This record gives sequence, structure tokens and C-alpha cells, in this order.
Amino acid sequence: MELNRSNIKKLLLLITFAIAVYLGLNNIVSVKGYIMKGLWLLFPFILGGCMAFIVNVPMRAIENFLFASSTNVVLNRLKRPISLLIAIVLIGFILFGITFLIVPEIVRTIDIISASLPTFAREVQLLASTLLAQYPEMVEVVMNFAADWSDLTKKVFDFIQNSAGNFLSSTVGVATSIVGAVINSFLGLIFALYVLLQKEKLSRQSKQLMYAFFPEKVGEKMIYIGRLVNQTFSKFLSGQCLEACILGAMFFVAMTLFKFPYPLLIGVLIGFTSLVPVFGAFIGCFVGAFLILISSPIKALWFILLFLILQQIEGNLIYPHVVGGSVGLPSIWVLVAVTLGGSLMGIVGMIIFIPLCSVIYTLLRENVYYRLEERQISPNKWR
Repeated sequence: MELNRSNIKKLLLLITFAIAVYLGLNNIVSVKGYIMKGLWLLFPFILGGCMAFIVNVPMRAIENFLFASSTNVVLNRLKRPISLLIAIVLIGFILFGITFLIVPEIVRTIDIISASLPTFAREVQLLASTLLAQYPEMVEVVMNFAADWSDLTKKVFDFIQNSAGNFLSSTVGVATSIVGAVINSFLGLIFALYVLLQKEKLSRQSKQLMYAFFPEKVGEKMIYIGRLVNQTFSKFLSGQCLEACILGAMFFVAMTLFKFPYPLLIGVLIGFTSLVPVFGAFIGCFVGAFLILISSPIKALWFILLFLILQQIEGNLIYPHVVGGSVGLPSIWVLVAVTLGGSLMGIVGMIIFIPLCSVIYTLLRENVYYRLEERQISPNKWR
């Protein structure tokens, strides 16, 4: 290799990168700590970016629907704030409606359980008396059970005394965390509003930065990848909402036909929780079975069976086609993405990995087709 100025610069960059990787691996704990601190400092802006991305989907649809053919200059200037306000009100109304449906029923169920506890305790006491009468040897076992009550009392007192300080510090910590979360949410909301109101300007500035600091081909590739990521995540969000509506409607119809209690409430609940890919509906199943249990334990068991059947249909047939089709990812890779994301990052990983894998899949497919064309091999050769 000729040691000209360009090659020497590349070698220096490569050596610098290798040294940085070596030092980073040898100080992985410190590096991780700095990364977490950086993420914590940037968290309000990351949260705001997520808010902006979610609100942008309905806002863009409202803007295109209401103002696509408008020629009024004043109306065109106000279309962005009006669309943003309508989108925020719509999302808030949906969240309020779901909360208004679910929370009162859960509170009512807990009240019913609390009122039933004395009767349940008497039934348990009666059952215990019956068992002791039928099996006298159990009485001897109970009577032979001896406990050092003074020692037990002392241990409980010491535990309470030692835990008082920890409880106080934990309470202060929880209060501080709540205040921090509120402040971060408020800052994130302000940042999201700014991004949504100025998104064209921010997009133009980002392109200027890329073309200013990177070669033209690299800048074009980065812009293409950014556009692909935006389109894929937007389609994924739309497909996920559509799939949630389908699943909620399936449960509402099935529960109405089989005369289960709370069909609308549980249908909405399962639809809302199924926004978490594949496994989120199980949360709705748990709460739904808990609500039905008060009315009829037998129906609660039948509801769980109904849920397992509909979940299999949805998870293996509807979800991969609806969401996978919306992001251009084959059904099998949707299941792989959900499983892999859940294993690595939990619920957040399940949500992120489907569009992320779709972006990687699209870029890899384009690269494979490009290489095949370079070698004059038809991509349809093996069909």
C-alpha cells in the first residue's frame, strides 16, 4: 500500500479506533456508567422525540385530510397548529376513555372482593373445624406446634425499627423520582411540540449538516436510511393500532355471542394492552379473568380458554400479516424479531425490534439484489 497522505490518515484513524476499543473494553464498567449518565441527561429529549413520532402519525393524517386542497394562505399557516391540537386532543380522549372504562370496574371488583373476605374467612374457619373433627390427629400436630412468641415479637420489633429509616429514605427516593419523572415528561412534551411545529426546518438543517460533514454519497445514504426508518416505524405504529382494533373487536364479538360479562370493557382492555406486540394481550387476559371471576369462576375459566384460542389465531395468522405486511417484513421474521427483542430488552425490545428488523431486512435485500445484478444473476433464478 502506498503511504500517501490519504492512506496515512486512514491508518491513523484505524489505529485510533483500535486503541479506543481496547481502552473501552478494559474499562467497560466506567464506559457503561458514562453512557448511562449521558442517556439520563438526554432522556427528556429522547422521550420528547418518541412523543413527537407517535403524535406525528395522526397529525400528518389529519393535516392531509383537512388541509390537502386548501388554498387559503391564513389557513395554510394555521394548519400545523390546528392538526397538532386535534391529534393531541384525540389521543388524550382515547386514553381518558380507556381509563374511564377500566379503572372504575377494577375498583368495584376490589370492593366486592373486600366485602366478600369476611364470608370467605368464616367458610375457611368452618372448613378447618370440619377437617379437625374428621381427622383428630391434626389436632395433636397443631397443639405440638410451639413458637417462642417473645423471640418472635422481638424480631418483629427490631425489623420495624431497622426498616423505619429505610422506609423514610425510600419514600424520599420515590418522591424525588416522581418529581423527576414529571419534570422530564414536561420537558419532553415541550421538545415534542417544538419538533412537530418545526419538523420541516429541522429536517432541512439535518440534511445540511450531513452534506457539510460527510461525502455526498454517504450523506445521501444516511438520508435514505433515515427516511426508511421513519416510514417503517410509522407503518409499524399504524399496523399495530389496526391489529389492536381487530383483536379487541374479536373479543367483543366472541364474548357477546357466548354471553360473557363485560364484553366491551374487556375488548377495549385487551385491544389497548395488545399494543405491546404478541404478548401484551396476556395482561388484558389477566385483568379480564379477574373481573369475570367475581361474577362466575366457571366463566373465568372459559374466558381463559377463549383467550388462548383467539390469541393463537391472532398471533400466528393475523398479527404477522397485518403488522408484517405494514412494515414489509415476512411473518416468520416478525416472530423472530418479537422473541429476540423481548429476550434482550423486554417490552421495549418487542416494540422496537419489529421495525428495526424491517429496516435491516430492507437494506440487506437491496444490497443482495445489487450484488446479484453486478454478477448478472437474476434474483428470480431460484423461484
